[in-house]
Amino acid sequence: MAKSGDKSSSGGKKSLKRKAAAEELQEAAFAGDGATESEGQPPNAAAFPPGFSISEIKNKQRRHLMFTRWKQQQRKEKLAAKKKLKKEREALGDKAPPKPVPKTIDNQRVYDETTVDPNDEEVAYDEATDEFASYFNKQTSPKILITTSDRPHGRTVRLCEQLSTVIPNSHVYYRRGLALKKIIPQCITRDFTDLIVINEDRKTPNGLILSHLPNGPTAHFKMSSVRLRKEIKRRGKDPTEHIPEIILNNFTTRLGHSIGRMFASLFPHNPQFIGRQVATFHNQRDYIFFRFHRYIFRSEKKVGIQELGPRFTLKLRSLQKGTFDSKYGEYEWVHKPREMDTSRRKFHL
Repeated sequence: MAKSGDKSSSGGKKSLKRKAAAEELQEAAFAGDGATESEGQPPNAAAFPPGFSISEIKNKQRRHLMFTRWKQQQRKEKLAAKKKLKKEREALGDKAPPKPVPKTIDNQRVYDETTVDPNDEEVAYDEATDEFASYFNKQTSPKILITTSDRPHGRTVRLCEQLSTVIPNSHVYYRRGLALKKIIPQCITRDFTDLIVINEDRKTPNGLILSHLPNGPTAHFKMSSVRLRKEIKRRGKDPTEHIPEIILNNFTTRLGHSIGRMFASLFPHNPQFIGRQVATFHNQRDYIFFRFHRYIFRSEKKVGIQELGPRFTLKLRSLQKGTFDSKYGEYEWVHKPREMDTSRRKFHL
């Protein structure tokens, strides 16, 4: 019994020694530069020899402390330079030089030879003779069929129903095991101009097929970041039956121009401005963000917006000539990640 008591007492002494050593280490880590620590100011530049790196500090607590001080000093210097530049611009007034444009991946993108020039005669001829010319000339009114994959779950069904309230003159029908090759002829006989198919995986919408009828083209998109109306915070009231306005942003290449015209042909080209509803397709780095808003005039100079939903993000996977045919179809463009995604500044839309 005495031996066991001795062991416990020796173990207690060891734990006390460890605690004392840890306290000494902590005091050593926070010791020195007492005035700078209490005042919350960074250390002097002379505290480190030239060429010294904070990563060389072996003590983890001390290294973390010095790194936070260094970051704090960087923020203060950046803020001071910003304030100084602002005062100089205010003093110069109208003679102040223009603000420098920040470098981003978007404005540093690699130039694409297929970038569309609005004044190009060839582009104007293509627009006047393509499959969507009659929609832009208001000769054809769109009629949309929205359907799902086989055996859809509740989230996909609700997304289709909410899309039908966004796109005028659209109808939701369920597949019931029918193949798309059988659905497309029925759509053509019933004067549908477009077919939208929402695919899902693990009860979540993950794909969208947009097929223009009767002669194509057909686009296949990957769908992500789906948010239904109930999942959007501070959303407005449900949309009305007014025809919304359409915004197509940043579709600059020939491929992007074709995709933008496909989206625009889903909506009638006589928006009812009294509804104050806007459907936006915004392309950024080849990701197409869909948003549906209602704008509100708060005053003569201020305008507020309310998101109505749903929202989702699309990524183009392929563009196919004609209607949907996965086996014998002729593809105009197919996304090949290993060959096309070699540069972060190369975009296709």
